Amino acid sequence: MAHDHQHDHKHDHGDHHGHSHSHGGHGHSHAPADFGTAFVIGILLNTGFVVVEAGYGFIGNSMALIADAGHNLSDVLGLVVAWIASMLVKRAPSARFTYGLRSSSILAALFNAVFLLITTGAIALEAIQRFIHPESVSGSTVVTIAAIGIVVNTVTALMFMRGRKADLNVRGAFLHMASDAAVSLGVVLAGFAMIQTGLGWIDPAVSLGIVAIIVVGTWGLLRDSLTMTMQAVPPGIDPVRIRDFLMKQPGVCAIHDLHIWPMSTTETALTAHLVIPTGYPGDAALRSITDELRDHYSIPHATLQVEIDENCALAAEHAV
Repeated sequence: MAHDHQHDHKHDHGDHHGHSHSHGGHGHSHAPADFGTAFVIGILLNTGFVVVEAGYGFIGNSMALIADAGHNLSDVLGLVVAWIASMLVKRAPSARFTYGLRSSSILAALFNAVFLLITTGAIALEAIQRFIHPESVSGSTVVTIAAIGIVVNTVTALMFMRGRKADLNVRGAFLHMASDAAVSLGVVLAGFAMIQTGLGWIDPAVSLGIVAIIVVGTWGLLRDSLTMTMQAVPPGIDPVRIRDFLMKQPGVCAIHDLHIWPMSTTETALTAHLVIPTGYPGDAALRSITDELRDHYSIPHATLQVEIDENCALAAEHAV
């Protein structure tokens, strides 16, 4: 039905059928490639901090610190996966992978969400065991190390802040770092409370509170990345509005085989058959439609097929 091409061009297959192809970037998005340096700095900063925090967690006998270090480690691994995906997205298409490796960014976002939820499960299990067998904790060590954690995580989160709405992977990185900063703040407060009261159960209680925060913050990322792997219409794109827009184009009397799906966490593709009884409207008309889809509907890769009647095998509602 449609052919992928690497350069902007449109061609006419006679009077009966026309195909239009549009390629480009979002007018408003920031691709993962913009964040290569941020990923590297974030990975190095947080790897160093994980080693320090885990070490002092064992020295100070703090479950909250060890849990926080484990959470930070999961985020470091998440950043590594997201960074690798951001590089794979730039790989040129091949004969086998005609979209390149763009969709690897969707898999990375899904991996991130799943890995983070698994990690929180491990933290919760250890915290519950600490309730059963309470241990004394060094409150001053907890406060000092967690305070450093707030700084490290806040700096890293700020590096990803501007791209969090445009790219699911950058959003994943931002969410992880922002939740880490919140977690570290909770650990600092727990440390102060333990110094003041001497109550050992505060340490595992804070760990469970941290788990709840992470699960709530990660759920949306899991949902969005999972639906993207199922090729659902990406969040923020309204298929009804797009169908209405296409129906309003000059000469269009029907639309079928309309599909909208994510090529990556930042790029969206669309294919559709437009029934135009008067025949192929010309390259300029189709170029106008694909430009509008790119600039106002955040769909940079649109492929349109023009037909003069509805005698198409894919015209039926149930056809895919």
